Formats: sequence, C-alpha cells, structure tokens
Amino acid sequence: MYIYNVTINIEETIHDEWLDWMKNEHIPDMLSIGKFSKALMTKVLVEEEMGGITYSVQYTTDSKETLQKYYAEDADRLRNETNRFAGKFVAFRTELEIVSEQNG
Repeated sequence: MYIYNVTINIEETIHDEWLDWMKNEHIPDMLSIGKFSKALMTKVLVEEEMGGITYSVQYTTDSKETLQKYYAEDADRLRNETNRFAGKFVAFRTELEIVSEQNG
C-alpha cells in the first residue's frame, strides 16, 4: 500500500472557504476517480514561522502503479482546481510506502 501525502499551508484570510472546498469538493473528487481507497485529513499542530494554517491530506492507494496512473490521468486536472486559491497557499507532495500497520 502507498500513501500520497499532500501538505498544504493556507493563508488564514481564505482558510474557511478553502477548508469547506477541500472537505466537500476536492477530497470527494480525488476519491471519485477510483485510484484512492480513502483520505485522511489532519491539521498540523506546529505553528509555522510563515504563518497560515497547515494540513496534511493522506490518500491511500494500492500500488505505485496506481499512483503513477493518477499522475498521468488525473493530477493536472485536479491540481488546476486549486487555481481559485492561487497565491494563498503553498503545497508539497510526498509518496509514502506503508511498511507496517498495527492496531492496538
């Protein structure tokens, strides 16, 4: 299993609109393409020197191949939807491979 992690720092002036859009439009759109089985959105509790509010969204997928298909088939279109918030956020993306998962 793989996780496609997107960490976003959003300006406070646009935060509420962005958060609503993420929860009600963008994340559902990401899941609707059929390449991710779930999404986990978390708020980063460390304050950034640059200000703003930081979130991590982790999309779980079954394989590196499926993630590559996302990049080839869907990433540009879905990333372009963030243009409405241009200049108000910074984002970086990380690929993670699940090595072990345990429940207590």
